[in-house]
Amino acid sequence: MTAATLPAPVPIAEPDLRAEYDREGFVVVRGLFDSSLMLEASTEADRLLTRYDHLQSVKNLRCRWQNNVFTGECTFETFDPVIDIGPVCKRLALHSRLLELLAILYGEPARLFKDKLIYKPPGVKGYGLHQDWIAWDGFPRSFLTVLIPFDSADRDNGCTVVYPGYHHSGPLTAQDGKYHELPADTVDEEKAVPLVLEPGDVAIFGGFTPHRSDPNVSDRWRRQLYLSYNALSDGGDQREKHYREFHAWLREKYAEHDKTDTYFA
Repeated sequence: MTAATLPAPVPIAEPDLRAEYDREGFVVVRGLFDSSLMLEASTEADRLLTRYDHLQSVKNLRCRWQNNVFTGECTFETFDPVIDIGPVCKRLALHSRLLELLAILYGEPARLFKDKLIYKPPGVKGYGLHQDWIAWDGFPRSFLTVLIPFDSADRDNGCTVVYPGYHHSGPLTAQDGKYHELPADTVDEEKAVPLVLEPGDVAIFGGFTPHRSDPNVSDRWRRQLYLSYNALSDGGDQREKHYREFHAWLREKYAEHDKTDTYFA
């Protein structure tokens, strides 16, 4: 696993980083962003919780909810999307340092595809083993995700865990346009790599890289900005199109459970 230290303006080690990403399906870069920017991001995350608390509804397609593993309470966890209400999150998503890094991995410019801020408060459960790529028409095979932690992320507060090498096999579930979790025996647990991160670090993994996260069993939050991109040649700018299709898909899913009064705000 690459863990390069990148205090700006030290140049990124291009050949090593791209080779590592191609081989393992993920890469970690330490210190991509400075502490002052990360403090701004942390402050904004706090502000969004209070300023936009009126948006936190199970009917709002912008919001995600998870059960608390200790109390069973349905708990607000995510704004998706977030850059339209979070200017610091938008600065991070379009930051020149990050785009430079992605251009190295792609060999061409990147385009923002999706953006969400996951708070993961204490007690909230994680996500099962899965790949992010989904077989929707036109969904970019170059899809990758960037994690930018606003808090320290470790095993206790449910950091993301990736499984290197499996991305070479492409999709590991049925390509039917539906979300599927992977059976646990799809991967060798001894190969698991927990993405232990500090504010300023970034982790990047591809859409075919299996990953999961455990519940947050600590007394600390694990706030992370999750940004997804595609290569320019793989569909160009698709963010608006993605959210139109994603919201249509969510409405269908909610309707299957008799929830027809959803909205986006």
